[in-house]
Amino acid sequence: MKSSYTRLPPRSAYLHIPFCKRRCFYCDFPVVPLGDSASGENGPGSQSIQSYLKLLLREIDLSPSGPALSTVYIGGGTPSLLSPLQIGLLLEHLRNKFGVLCGAELTMEMDPATFDKDSLEGFLNVGINRVSLGGQSFDDEMLAKIGRAHRKQHLIEACSLLNEAMKHGYLKSWSLDLIQNLPGQHLESWRQQLNQAVETCVPHLSVYDLLVEPGTVFAWREGRGELALPEERSAEEMFLLTSLTLRQAGFARYEISNYSYPGHISRHNRVYWNGSGWWGFGQGATSSPWGQRMARPRTREAYRKWLDIQDNQGPDSSLFLEKASRSNLDELILLGLRCREGVDLKNLAFHIGWDEMECKKYLPSLEQRWEVALEQGWLKKTGQRYQLTDPYGMNLSNQVLVEMMIWWDSLPPDVVDSPKFEELQCTFAD
Repeated sequence: MKSSYTRLPPRSAYLHIPFCKRRCFYCDFPVVPLGDSASGENGPGSQSIQSYLKLLLREIDLSPSGPALSTVYIGGGTPSLLSPLQIGLLLEHLRNKFGVLCGAELTMEMDPATFDKDSLEGFLNVGINRVSLGGQSFDDEMLAKIGRAHRKQHLIEACSLLNEAMKHGYLKSWSLDLIQNLPGQHLESWRQQLNQAVETCVPHLSVYDLLVEPGTVFAWREGRGELALPEERSAEEMFLLTSLTLRQAGFARYEISNYSYPGHISRHNRVYWNGSGWWGFGQGATSSPWGQRMARPRTREAYRKWLDIQDNQGPDSSLFLEKASRSNLDELILLGLRCREGVDLKNLAFHIGWDEMECKKYLPSLEQRWEVALEQGWLKKTGQRYQLTDPYGMNLSNQVLVEMMIWWDSLPPDVVDSPKFEELQCTFAD
């Protein structure tokens, strides 16, 4: 049996806005700090922003054509440092290049204290219909400790503005980001954070574990023994508390880090998790058209030079996929297991080009490796689909994924790096 997937271009786009007021102590994203008084059109840093937007618009214009977009995500950085006019210009370029479907999800990341009622109305008027709010914490001391520019009152006011906009039908949905296992955090303080988040009436919550990335302020402090992170047992208790508290509040956990009320799932983020392709535009942005992943240069000058090469070669240039890495079965399993619906191993194997014989030969050994996880209750099997259990399986997902990676590394090179994938592309529905 051969795969029935067909090769189609992406229907989603990510735009990276690299500007922030300041770099948070945990952040390793390609961002450009402009200072606490930065703004998009006339304030400090405005010329840098305008210069960058010209490059971003140029990349959109140079890209290969594709079908109309069903999701757009403007992330960063802090896109809300831009003006509504500048955000509108970006969306207009996407409409002219690809088209945007009626009912498309158009998301923009926003930070508290970077917008007010008037600017929010401006963003909504140019087409934004979903907001991802970077709150991270409701505790002023913690916000200062992690390098955030806003404070608790800014966050509460921002939540109120977004709720009011959604109440009147101007905004379809919004999400709040929180980080757990921050320095000095303990179970009771985290319980207070969760309760305050629920009290905002936010319809979607993204709760991320702190990762100490190389090159960050936190990594430097950890190296000096100055980063007091929660002990492993305390971190596990906070993880379980998150699942229990949000479930009791009516949230459904549809991905390891994401919880929502019915009708408020992030359609754009599901594109990443289900193996679909997407366009990525901007400095440091990652794209994955047709399953081939490539990151743009992380610095402004390198990004500019990269665009010059694309300009010389034209929109159909293979340079848009230069040094791209292909999505393989291990990555599809890793991403799929993060989601509530889990994975159908055979279906994913067909996706990368395996035939029936290869599935029968290689998949049973992975299923054998997962027997302990099934016995422990970390993993469950429904029909042909494997799913992490909530909360214990999702809490211990690394135990399951390590077994998968050992299995993947044991496969013959010609199976792992099958050229048949080049002729295939997944077209999962949103």
